[in-house]
This record gives sequence, C-alpha cells and structure tokens, in this order.
Amino acid sequence: MSLFKRSVTELLGTFWLVLGGCGSAVLAASGIGVLGVALAFGLTVLTMAFAIGHISGCHLNPAVSLGLSVGGRFPARELPAYIIAQVIGGVLAAALIYFIASGKEGFDLAASGLASNGYGEHSPGGYSMAAGFVTELVMTAMFILIILGATDKRAPAGLAPIAIGLGLTLIHLISIPVTNTSVNPARSTGPALIVGGWAIEQLWLFWVAPLLGAVIGGVSYRWLGQETR
Repeated sequence: MSLFKRSVTELLGTFWLVLGGCGSAVLAASGIGVLGVALAFGLTVLTMAFAIGHISGCHLNPAVSLGLSVGGRFPARELPAYIIAQVIGGVLAAALIYFIASGKEGFDLAASGLASNGYGEHSPGGYSMAAGFVTELVMTAMFILIILGATDKRAPAGLAPIAIGLGLTLIHLISIPVTNTSVNPARSTGPALIVGGWAIEQLWLFWVAPLLGAVIGGVSYRWLGQETR
C-alpha cells in the first residue's frame, strides 16, 4: 500500500477518533459522564483498529507513530506524512464538532472549550502544569507499551485492538480530571485551533509531554521485549 493511501487512511481514522471522542464530550457529556467519554475514545480506537489496522497500522496519533518508530516498528522517514495527515484529520473533526454544536441555540464556544486539553485553571480538576505534564508523559509511555506489547508477534493473535481500546479507556478514566486527556497531539491540536486563546497557549504541553512519553515507551519496550540468548 502506498504511503499516500496509508496517510489518507490515517487522516480518516484520526478524524473518526476525534469526532467520536471529543464529539461525545461536547455533544453528550452531560448525559454520559467521564466513563462514557472514556468509553467513546476507547471504542473509536477499537473500531478503527479492526477497520483500518491492516491498511495503515491505525496509529491515529503522532505520539503512537513516534513510539512505534522508536520501538523499531515504523520507518522514521514516513513520520512526517503520517503526522501531517493525523493533525489534518483532528482539525477537520474539531471543525465539524463546532459546526454541529453551534447549531444549538445558546451554544458558547468559550464555555464549551470543544473538549480542549488544559492545565491550571483550564484543567477539569484544577491540576497544575507539572501534574498535567507528568500525567500526559506517563499515560503516553504506558499507552505505547500496551500497543507494542499487544502487537508483538509473540502476543495472542487478533486481540491487539481490544487491548489497545481498553487501555485507552483506562487512560482516559485516570487523566480526564487532570488534563481532559490528550496522549495524542493531533487530538489536542484540532480543538485548540478552533477555540484559540488559552487552548493554543497551552497546546505546547500536549505535544511535548506525549512525544517524550512516546520515546520513553518505545525505548522501554524495545529493551524489555528484546529476546536474550
């Protein structure tokens, strides 16, 4: 499969991830709560893993692409194409969510935040920048470990999407109160560009921490999973 087709697949998959996850948070959060939003993100990854995993690998996340590259599972030369496609998918999904949400009378973009990620006064639970950074770093590192382990050729065949989807659900349950959960720079960029202001000012954390966590996760699994003789 050509890099172009795989990149377009990543764009569509990331679009669905942000639409399903952030869309649930913005359009139905009052009815489904934190557990519902966490399940929404997990289910979007689960469905896409089965739908497009055989085409593009179903990264849907610049941090995942980087972690897989560091872990020796993805060529570094293809990172730019995947990351650009993922960010575009995230932005398109956020724009669609905004269009739908603004169709309801009384919708307030500033109050909604379109499920943007934040820290300090923009953290759902009022957590500090340091707490948010550490949370995003650790959650992303563990997510990469889950992905690399579940997709290892020695792991049970065919169950990786389930493990990854459940892993992402758990990550959201842990970190929604802290940062509204990113672990995915593309997911963070889409809403931030629509909301502007504080969301863009704080966006750096949701690139730096997940990417650093991805490197830690990739290096860790490469060492842990290495067979010794």
